[in-house]
Amino acid sequence: QVALVESGGGSVQAGGSLRLSCSVFGYTYDIDCMAWFRQAPGKEREGVAYIDDRDRTSYLDSVKDRFTISKDHAENTLYLQMNSLKPEDTAQYYCAADPGCYAVDNYTPQFVMNNPRLFNFWGQGTQVTVSS
Repeated sequence: QVALVESGGGSVQAGGSLRLSCSVFGYTYDIDCMAWFRQAPGKEREGVAYIDDRDRTSYLDSVKDRFTISKDHAENTLYLQMNSLKPEDTAQYYCAADPGCYAVDNYTPQFVMNNPRLFNFWGQGTQVTVSS
């Protein structure tokens, strides 16, 4: 059974940086398609960044040029480097995985980021709080 464990959340002031990590357990092969989602109180879960099996990346418009998604294939770990953080980035952040990319393969990255239901495996979430 695949398990995802996030870490790296915390509280920072606006303009600060955090790096989120998502370690993958229980899967022998490289996790090909993964994403970061976030959910603020009273809001729907939204896709923040997505990386596919060729390490191509896509981002939510509001985080482009500030956030970077990446994978460490040797460690089977997903990262989200977040720079120039803003108060509106405050949310619970979740990593999600689709081993083998079976569910997401036929869709555009934008569609994938708008449809969290495509991902079967989720981490427990890590809180990011940005103060002004």
